[in-house]
Amino acid sequence: MLERILTLSVRHRWMVVALALLAAALGGWAVLRLPIDAVPDITNKQVQINTTAPALSPVEMEKQVTFPIETALAGIPGLEGTRSLSRNGFSQVTALFAEGVDIYFARQQVIERLTEAKAALPDGAEPHMGALSTGLGEVAMWTVAYTPFDATKVRPGAAGWQSDGSYRTPEGDVLTTEAQRATYLRTVQDWIIRPQVKSVPGIAGVDAIGGYVKQYQVEPDPLRLAARGLTLGDVVQALERNNTSAGAGYLERRGEAYVVRADGRLRDLEEIGSVAVATRPDTVQGGTAVFLRDVATVALGHELRSGSASENGREGVVGTALMLLGGNSRTAAAAVTAKLADIARSLPPDIRADAVLDRTKLVDATIRTVGRNLAEGALLVVAVLFALLGNIRAALITAAVIPVTMLLTAMGMVRAGVSANLMSLGALDFGLIVDGAVIIAENCLRRLGHHQQALGRTLTAPERRAEVVAASKEMIRPSVYGQAIIILVYVPLLTFTGVEGKMFRPMALTVIAALAAAFVLSLTLVPALIALFITGPVTEKESRIVAKAKGWYAPMLDRALAAPTPWIFGATCLFLASLGLFTRLGQEFIPTLDEQDIAVQAVRIPSTSLTQSTAMQRAVEEAVGALPEVALVFSKTGTAEMAADPMPPNASDTFIILKPRDQWPDPGLPKAELVARIEAALARLPGNAYEFTQPIQMRFNELISGVRSDVAVKLYGDDFDALQATAARIAGVLQGVSGAADVRVDQAAGLPTLDIRVDRQAAARFGLSAQDIQDVVGMAVGGRAAGQLFEGDRRFDVTVRLADAARNDLDTLRALPVPLPRQGDDGAPRFVPLGTVATFTLAEGPNQIGREDGKRRIVIQANVRGRDIGSFVAEAQARLASVPLPAGYWTKWGGQFENLAAARDRLAVVVPACFVAIFLLLYGALGSARDAVLVFSGVPLALTGGITALWLRGMPFSISAAVGFIALSGIAVLNGLVMVSFIRQAIADGEAPLAAIREGALTRLRPVLMTALVASLGFVPMALAIGSGAEVQRPLATVVIGGLISATALTLVVLPALYRRFAVPGSVPARVAVPRLAE
Repeated sequence: MLERILTLSVRHRWMVVALALLAAALGGWAVLRLPIDAVPDITNKQVQINTTAPALSPVEMEKQVTFPIETALAGIPGLEGTRSLSRNGFSQVTALFAEGVDIYFARQQVIERLTEAKAALPDGAEPHMGALSTGLGEVAMWTVAYTPFDATKVRPGAAGWQSDGSYRTPEGDVLTTEAQRATYLRTVQDWIIRPQVKSVPGIAGVDAIGGYVKQYQVEPDPLRLAARGLTLGDVVQALERNNTSAGAGYLERRGEAYVVRADGRLRDLEEIGSVAVATRPDTVQGGTAVFLRDVATVALGHELRSGSASENGREGVVGTALMLLGGNSRTAAAAVTAKLADIARSLPPDIRADAVLDRTKLVDATIRTVGRNLAEGALLVVAVLFALLGNIRAALITAAVIPVTMLLTAMGMVRAGVSANLMSLGALDFGLIVDGAVIIAENCLRRLGHHQQALGRTLTAPERRAEVVAASKEMIRPSVYGQAIIILVYVPLLTFTGVEGKMFRPMALTVIAALAAAFVLSLTLVPALIALFITGPVTEKESRIVAKAKGWYAPMLDRALAAPTPWIFGATCLFLASLGLFTRLGQEFIPTLDEQDIAVQAVRIPSTSLTQSTAMQRAVEEAVGALPEVALVFSKTGTAEMAADPMPPNASDTFIILKPRDQWPDPGLPKAELVARIEAALARLPGNAYEFTQPIQMRFNELISGVRSDVAVKLYGDDFDALQATAARIAGVLQGVSGAADVRVDQAAGLPTLDIRVDRQAAARFGLSAQDIQDVVGMAVGGRAAGQLFEGDRRFDVTVRLADAARNDLDTLRALPVPLPRQGDDGAPRFVPLGTVATFTLAEGPNQIGREDGKRRIVIQANVRGRDIGSFVAEAQARLASVPLPAGYWTKWGGQFENLAAARDRLAVVVPACFVAIFLLLYGALGSARDAVLVFSGVPLALTGGITALWLRGMPFSISAAVGFIALSGIAVLNGLVMVSFIRQAIADGEAPLAAIREGALTRLRPVLMTALVASLGFVPMALAIGSGAEVQRPLATVVIGGLISATALTLVVLPALYRRFAVPGSVPARVAVPRLAE
């Protein structure tokens, strides 16, 4: 069938060219629609459920909220496990699903289970799901801040800065304090910026942190309330009953219909203060009203926030755009940035919204690196073709396969839903793409030249076409099987699962699509173009490079054929030596992608308040911002509104945005040294512990395994104290392991707690229940929402809560009046001080409780610097074997090492299966197990060079390198297959075996060198690149280049020696002169 396709392609050559051009045009259309990203999204399928219940401690949250939700989720189809975190008043449960589960189905199942679980949750606890986004979802961040005060630009009375340093809003409010100005910034973010950014296509949600959420606050005076016989509940009830609106149908009057509306909504602070809480009878005037302003202070305020934000040492607001799952991050980030520029025109005067973290920057830098590597590789490949083919037209025809193949590949990527990123394009080698075309073009030139020389004239068109068909048919079998082998070695990568699957399956799909397209073109377009454009006299001559190579090669080949055993033995020794080198290579999952920016997590002791953390974080920003390489620094402290990444108030994420390298004082400064300088600058600030990482890397690590660091030891057990004590011992061991950095234990304890415990006997004497007392404490300290106040489209809560001064004074809280259920003899309400029916205790309690798959856990985390993860974990595991664990407790390794272990186990199955498949294809191509084994010898010869290259460059073994070895095993046997096929054909034509071996080796020298050179040179730019993303491609390219060098060198000598030793009995004749190919 393939021969018929080839014949038809030459016969209908113009139609083939037209179809190729049409396919290329469709490919160009697909390129415009191809999603572009920096790296594949490796986040697992997960659904987050967040629940708030401010009255509950971490232990109570675990018992009453987290555990019921985990139990409700159990048994959902496709659920692989759960992870949870319980903090004071907050619970997050993460449900992890198998990769094959549709995320919308998973979310629907979670909704149904949560509906059932609500009955078991405390009153007021309302679980809700997180945004439909992933670890790559944070495509853009921006800060909302005031422009610096400039007295020369002040316009008195107009909106903006005023001469006294206050700020006047467009609504006419004058903001005089920092808190008021921070509150207005949050209002701008929530009601001007957020709605517009949410309308951007591909955005799933907008998160915000920092500033204060505006509230209308009613701060009752407990003494004045008690003096009038009123309670906090009376205040809340009065507000709720006086802040309503109702409709009463309509009435007709003089032929018109009037809608009847009774509007009782509160509009401003004055109306709130005018709400009547009670009315006292007065026989003269009918009654005296007690207004809210008589017993409380009414003012604009803000909610008790759970997070703050700052930029360059000044407090502000940070907004984050979350991309919809499966979206195009480059397009989404660019659209958000454009929308922010548009929004800037509608912002109030002297307020700006600046994009501070834009995924487009990393995507563009990574794609530039990949594009430059591909372009340079293509140029090298074309140069080799020109140099070795010796025919410019044939070289151009072969090189034309590259762009057409890439356009066809883009069509396949769009169809398969694969984005163009560092991994999907990282293994493309134009040398592999043109391999089939090189084999056919080279053989066509050789046969056309020989036939023309034999006839002594130029070939006619029919003769030329017939010769092209014959020459192409000769190469069909080795070309088909060679390309099939290279494609086959990538197929096992499709079996990868989990993180490694998401990283390398797009690569495999892209390479398979490219090779399949190139194979089709080599059998159709290439013969058609040769038949069309290789006309006139064809001089098939060797270039100087090939002639000189033959001069060096022929004597060595003769020695190998004369005494094959020493050569075979030497190659075997080299292979065994390389295996010894392999045991000395380190191991890591994949090289870390340089994101160009730095993320630092600063952690303080658990008792640190949000206000104190914010002040300490501003000092961190000022210290880092003083470095000349830093463009800006911004931070998030505590938990943001959507709680996608819940952090305690004592922890801050610091984002360090670096200047372009050409703006650094020393552009050649390694990033590791810059990190060391930042670390030294921060070491002078007391009270902080730091962990260095990168923005995307931090989110990936956390979402995938629940930890942010490279390596994590997860300790499982039941007793909280035993978990903490054991975790401390494990952390001490890890700190002693070479390469350990940022070692820390989850801050599971140390949360200061004011425990107000009901004295049940005292409460019973006064007829009070525990709930009566808890309601008073909850309203007074935590606050109680009493409706909303509308300002146009904006809405703000009206909250009843004690003033901050009263809330922070224990004596005032002890004196808080608690209403008694029975009235006095005169009918007046009676009260008892809170301190009479409750005890106040200051103590430390649990800070957070982590769980995984229904079991409590504490995580000990560490980053690894200056060492590979594999050897670090091996040493750490050996040392931790001496740490005793309590009965029923166990450990599990997580972080990047968990991914490495999973990938290593998969490779233990995939690599042998790959080798077996290669051998079976070789057997199918050659029909001889012996010859298949001889050709397969190219694999260990290639592995020798790949391992040696890694060792020489000081690179650890990673999954990227493993993919290089898998690809190399297919490439290595291609040249051997071509050589052995030629030798077998010569023997079948009646040539003596030894002469056939010698002639086959010399005749196939040029195509062997060409295929090896184009394949290896295509990877050279990747191996030497230093741009963003180069660190991920470098191991793969290094392995392929080193392996092809050894495989080519040894195949040209060892394979003929093997064939001589095991396929041909007898001895080699006396050495004869090397004939030129044309002779």
